[in-house]
Amino acid sequence: MYPSVYYAYPSRSYTYPVAAVGRMSHAHGTGYHTQPPTYKTLQEALPLIKQAVQGEREDELFYDYLISVAPSQEEKNIIASIRDDERKHNKMFRTIYRDLTGQVIETPQNVSFEKPRSFIDGVKRAFFGELSAMEKYRIIRAGMPNRYYRDMVFEILTDELKHADKYNYILNLDLSRKVKREEA
Repeated sequence: MYPSVYYAYPSRSYTYPVAAVGRMSHAHGTGYHTQPPTYKTLQEALPLIKQAVQGEREDELFYDYLISVAPSQEEKNIIASIRDDERKHNKMFRTIYRDLTGQVIETPQNVSFEKPRSFIDGVKRAFFGELSAMEKYRIIRAGMPNRYYRDMVFEILTDELKHADKYNYILNLDLSRKVKREEA
């Protein structure tokens, strides 16, 4: 076990391994750490987690619609894999929220969604939705109280990057189809 150093804040206290303390700055030699261990707070992260989870049913309807209108089996499979990842993320966020608050997030059941004008419009919306989610999830990750939960959110974040790449691939498939039709 590593020796540790205790730091106190007005609203919270932390114990860090001595090895980590050497990398921290101190205020005027007082022994008090000048920055909290994260630059966002749990209080900032929790409403964003709740917001992400509560949109679950609408997202589910949206993905199912995109799968139903996708022009190829490959695109259906790609979107289904993204939908399955999103279900996993939802469970992870619910677990984090429950662990940190002791509360369960309720999901509204009577939900509808706005159908996109076309499959490609839906893919574009999904693509930008992934980018928007990444912005939100970075704040959530920064507000997590420890590495365990930050690592869970990091997994979600990297999946969102993967999803954006997959949507880019689908957009490129569509562009390739258009170019081939024009050449014919």
